[in-house]
Amino acid sequence: MPAKNKLGLSIQHADRRLAEALPRAAIRRWAQAALFAPAELTIRLVGEDEGRELNRSYRGKDYATNVLTFAYADGDVVADDDPVQADIVLCIDVLLAEAAERKIPVTQHAAHLIVHGVLHAQGYDHEGDDEAAEMEGLETEILEGLGFPDPYAG
Repeated sequence: MPAKNKLGLSIQHADRRLAEALPRAAIRRWAQAALFAPAELTIRLVGEDEGRELNRSYRGKDYATNVLTFAYADGDVVADDDPVQADIVLCIDVLLAEAAERKIPVTQHAAHLIVHGVLHAQGYDHEGDDEAAEMEGLETEILEGLGFPDPYAG
């Protein structure tokens, strides 16, 4: 598991349905566990309309998706003295539907999406098979360190 790095964290609840189920301390712990460098992150929890609008505007896809990451690094590699800066958007409707479909707790799925988004913020991706294997391996290791099962098992 990565060493503990400095984290400036803002949490925005545009959709408050999971505000109590996903307390700030838990979100912070999940994000912190996935950091390999200091970071300044905003995690925004939104409803389907905002999630769809963001996905359409920035990715050209006209549907709400589970997590979007907007990383603000100039290049692929973050300098040692520059913190990772990113906005991570979780769509509550998609998160709830996916957790129900997979028959897993909402907190387990939220932790996975946050870890996934934080890894994206640091330049990890899953476009190619090798990248996907690396990112999924990191997610599994981080989540297991947090007490959650492998999200890709089964």
